[in-house]
Amino acid sequence: MNVRNAVLPDAEGIRRLIAGHVGDGTLLPRSLPEICENIRDFVVAEHRGELVGCAALHLYGEHLAEIRSIAVQPRARGRGAGTMLVKALLREASRHGVQCVCLFTRIPEFFAGLGFQITHEPLPDKLYKDCRRCSRRHACDEIAMIRGELPQAEPIAAIAKIRRPIVAAGGGR
Repeated sequence: MNVRNAVLPDAEGIRRLIAGHVGDGTLLPRSLPEICENIRDFVVAEHRGELVGCAALHLYGEHLAEIRSIAVQPRARGRGAGTMLVKALLREASRHGVQCVCLFTRIPEFFAGLGFQITHEPLPDKLYKDCRRCSRRHACDEIAMIRGELPQAEPIAAIAKIRRPIVAAGGGR
């Protein structure tokens, strides 16, 4: 098994891997254009030239990154692909100086074995990015986990201020 950074020709295979986990609510859907736009966030696992797994690292800033879109083909499970994908993304987060990595899962035992701990602290960056558009936002059954030092500040508040419309002096219409 080999894990490497994804490239654009992998996009359709990544889309298929993710789509296979959308129906049961394990993953949020990702369109092909969205995957292409974010291809540099992904790593893929290959076995004998076949794409058998993928995962992405979304950087919110030095304070926080999220491991997301983790998918492994059912026939490839139990062979180390998931562990290899997560470790590759943890190295990438470390390379960027990220102090905390989070993820959301229904299999916390797997991630606990990789050093993640369950957290009940709010993660406003994630809430703003994904949770508000998720159909399960009011009945979420995923467990939040972190590895590293959870940021104390609320960086999303600063982002919200930046995104407010600026009205020019004198009306400017």
